[in-house]
Amino acid sequence: MIQIIKLRGMCLDIAPQKKEPMRILFTILLSGCMLAWTSCGNNQSPTTESTNAETTVSVGQSGVQDDDSAPNVVKVAISSKDHTTLVAAIQAAALVDALSNAGPFTVFAPTNAAFDQLPAGTVDNLLKPEQLTNLQNVLQYHVWVGVINQEMMKDGQVLNMVNGDNATLHVKDGKVMVGEANIVGSVRASNGIVYVIDKVLLPPAAN
Repeated sequence: MIQIIKLRGMCLDIAPQKKEPMRILFTILLSGCMLAWTSCGNNQSPTTESTNAETTVSVGQSGVQDDDSAPNVVKVAISSKDHTTLVAAIQAAALVDALSNAGPFTVFAPTNAAFDQLPAGTVDNLLKPEQLTNLQNVLQYHVWVGVINQEMMKDGQVLNMVNGDNATLHVKDGKVMVGEANIVGSVRASNGIVYVIDKVLLPPAAN
C-alpha cells in the first residue's frame, strides 16, 4: 500500500519499498549501456584510414626526377636532335628503364642520318608492336656492358654485345670503327659512355 506522509501541509507519495531495487537495477543497466556505446564509438577500426590512403604508383628508373646529376645514356640521346629516331626506337622497344639503370654501358648510337641509310620502310616496320623482339635484338646489338674508352680500343678487339652477338672494333690511322660504322663522337654519361656512329649496326642474323 502507498503510505502518505503529511509534512507541513504537503502530501508526499512514497512508493512501496519493494519497487526501489527495480529502479536501481534499471539505472545500473542504462548506465552500462551508455558506457558500452561510448566505448564502441571511440574505437575506430584501424583499417578505415588505410582504405582511404593514397595508392603509391611504382615507377621505373626512368621515372625518377633528377635534374642535378649527370644525364644517363638515355638522357644523352634524348638531348640530341640528331638521335630522335634512336630515342623513338628505344621507347618502342621498352628499353628506357633498362638503359637508365646503373650499368655501366657503352652505347653505340646511330644518328638519324644513319637510320635513313637503311632500306625504305625498315625503321617503320621495326617500330610495329609485332616486331618488338626484332627491334630489341637490333638495339641490344648497339650496347656493351662496361665502359671502354676510345684509347683502350684495339684493332680486331671483339665486344660481346647485350644481344649475345659479337661486334669487332677496327683501329687504323687514328680512326676507330665498330663493325662498318665510324665513331664520329663521344659523350660521357652518368652510367657509361655514348659513341656516336654513322651507320646502324645489324646483328649477323639480320644481315
